[in-house]
Amino acid sequence: MIELFPGLRSLRAFDAAATYLNFTRAAEVLGVTPAAISHQIKELEGVVGVPLFARTSRSMVLTRQGEILHAAAHESLEVLSRALIRIKRMENRQQIRVSASPSLAAKWLVPRLERFLGMHPGADVRVDVSHAVVDFDREDVDVAIRFGEGKYPGLRSDLLFQDNVFPVCSPKIITKERPLKTPRDLLRYTLIHLDWEAQGQPWPNWKMWMKAAGVNDFDDRAGLHFGQTSYAVQAAIDGLGVALGDSNLVADDLAAGRLVKPFELSLRAPKSFAYFLITRLDTSDAPLVDAFRDWCLTEAKQTESRLAANGAGTTAP
Repeated sequence: MIELFPGLRSLRAFDAAATYLNFTRAAEVLGVTPAAISHQIKELEGVVGVPLFARTSRSMVLTRQGEILHAAAHESLEVLSRALIRIKRMENRQQIRVSASPSLAAKWLVPRLERFLGMHPGADVRVDVSHAVVDFDREDVDVAIRFGEGKYPGLRSDLLFQDNVFPVCSPKIITKERPLKTPRDLLRYTLIHLDWEAQGQPWPNWKMWMKAAGVNDFDDRAGLHFGQTSYAVQAAIDGLGVALGDSNLVADDLAAGRLVKPFELSLRAPKSFAYFLITRLDTSDAPLVDAFRDWCLTEAKQTESRLAANGAGTTAP
């Protein structure tokens, strides 16, 4: 029977060195010296009895034995990492980490968190703002809210809401000299654009909205351009012009009077895109995650009900 490896330190050093095929880079990643990496590799090679790397004057490659060991070591370290994350999550039942895109976090999630905390005193809610795809097996994340098609194999995906898009602006900028009675009146205002697309599908923009409203003779390049909804909406709140607002993300601003909706015509968001709430399939050991998911879905329904009560308006295909 082969004797046990010296320990996880050697396996981590070998995994890093085999991944980058460079001891210096592996040392930087692990926060040690290249000499320490070299020592751990030599110790591991002494245990298995064969070289794990083949060195040339210009490069370093894994031997066949090294490839076999790297595959097993990498998988084993991944399994251990996932187990430790799960144990940590079980020990912190009052903590929940939520990952959300910047605009959704700023305009919808964060303004509502006080209500969740009121329902669950002592809960520790940590919000990470990111567009990146979440790896639930490797990252310390319990809930992710993402915009897309909702296809996340091996995970639970609940539809949060889908948006319509319509013009919004600060009520302070509408004057007798510059009324907003017809869509053509918008040509006298600065238009605030959101430049965004996914999988080749552009998000509803001013060119689309103007065409649906029967206005074609305008320059869709002029105005302010942003890459995130929250910035475009904030610019409208600040009176810099008229933006196209996502219905659910401007619901609170409309209700509070920070924004008004001068025209009822709306554009539907692409059918294949919506906000989804993503969790693990098995959350039996995390009751706070179940509570947060149920709370989010209830809040989403209330947001859409409020929008419907205020008038959904005419929606163009």
